[in-house]
Amino acid sequence: MGLARQALLWASQNQWLAKQFQTRAFTRRASRRFLPGEDLESALSATETLGAEGIATLITLLGENVTSAAEAGDVAREYCSVQADIATRSIDCQLSVKPTQLGLDLSSEICRQQLETILQQRTAPDVIVWIDMESAAYVDSTLHIVERLSQTHRNVGVCLQAYLHRTASDVQRLIRLRVPVRLVKGAYREPASVAIQNKADVDRNYASLAEIMLGAAANGEGGYSAFGTHDMSLIARIRDAAGQLDVTKDSYEFEMLYGIAREGQQSLANEGYRVRVLVSYGSAWFPWYMRRLAERPANVWFVVKSLVAR
Repeated sequence: MGLARQALLWASQNQWLAKQFQTRAFTRRASRRFLPGEDLESALSATETLGAEGIATLITLLGENVTSAAEAGDVAREYCSVQADIATRSIDCQLSVKPTQLGLDLSSEICRQQLETILQQRTAPDVIVWIDMESAAYVDSTLHIVERLSQTHRNVGVCLQAYLHRTASDVQRLIRLRVPVRLVKGAYREPASVAIQNKADVDRNYASLAEIMLGAAANGEGGYSAFGTHDMSLIARIRDAAGQLDVTKDSYEFEMLYGIAREGQQSLANEGYRVRVLVSYGSAWFPWYMRRLAERPANVWFVVKSLVAR
């Protein structure tokens, strides 16, 4: 793991830095690289703009590790309100939620209950509600909740991280359950005993996992597949594999972050591929923002240049 990535991931876990930087005007401006604004209206406006260009969206409220059941309930109610706003505006937009923001640190049952509340307010059963995967310590409890919810709710999807050694087994497990999977590379600081450390090895594992998911789709198995990456070489490999397996373009999608690879997003959409962009909002953006920079440290220089240009 590169030194810049290590430093950024360390910063993402530092509460003192979060308190310092979230109140500074220059870092708030820098964060606009990846989120249109801290309020919901900014996020919804961005989803409408992208929708007019043929690109679907996901919305997530930033924040994690709540410390009370009341806070978890507030987050669940916020997501219910978001769903109502999405339905009113008739936009192709899904939700992406973090388990620790819904009380997973308190208990699995509290988290499951909050997710039940969100799912019961879903305006259309075919819309996927995506459950994010956080650090490796939460994988087992998150997957257990997903398994329980999938027994009574359609289209509960979950994120899996390609850098974890265990993920090939988890992919097979979710294919058997027909649970939708979003595959990402992984953005937390994990030891070598848990996660692959070398970027090239992570990329190879990502491609291998994607081929397993596409193979399941070709055989009519598993749930819907989403590939969360901005790596155009990986995207090309996924497209080629899907073509060789005769997997249709409507059987999977590419998911990217707001503000990154905008030309690539539009190019894929123009070619008929499903593209979905994650639009975030909220004031608790610092840990998330540091992890986004850590995914591609070259973005730090982009941010610096954008600030100097103002």
